Amino acid sequence: MNAEELLTSRSSMPRLSEPGPTIEQLELIKAAAVRAPDHMGLTPYQFIQFQGKERQVLADIYQQAARLSDFSETVIEQAGQLPFRAPTIIVSCLRFQEHPKVPRDEQLCTVACATHGMQQAAFAQGIGAIWRTGWMAEDDFIKEQLGLSVDDAIVGFLYVGTPAVPTPIKPQKDSSPFFMNGNDLVLD
Repeated sequence: MNAEELLTSRSSMPRLSEPGPTIEQLELIKAAAVRAPDHMGLTPYQFIQFQGKERQVLADIYQQAARLSDFSETVIEQAGQLPFRAPTIIVSCLRFQEHPKVPRDEQLCTVACATHGMQQAAFAQGIGAIWRTGWMAEDDFIKEQLGLSVDDAIVGFLYVGTPAVPTPIKPQKDSSPFFMNGNDLVLD
């Protein structure tokens, strides 16, 4: 797949199955993550990988968080199943570092770019991937269990595996409504 095709046809793959990515495929995914734009080289990210039986650890954390949030038994049960929707889950975390030139939002953008890079690397290799968030990304108990501080954040959960069906490629969007020329600005 060439770069142009990758950049204009990337799609999320919500239905994933075994096998998960190989060691070599994961190495390329990891290499893509750490090439994200990173002002001042802060590397404000950490990635936590769950594969195989390790996914049960994440399932247990999700279920405990759901219990602590007084969710229904149905939601608690579903929470325990979420990590098994893919063979590999990579949790993208912001590890915020106070810096006079690099605000929190910029560091968050670095982690988002890294996560996007991982998804692109998966897609380029014919692997399915989807970036998910949901209540789990905002839950303080989950953050604590993953070793995050109050200043840190879960940017997303990247689910990676073999596409269970052909990857649905979304139609191209017309970009023109989202771009304007500086001459079009009305200044007061």
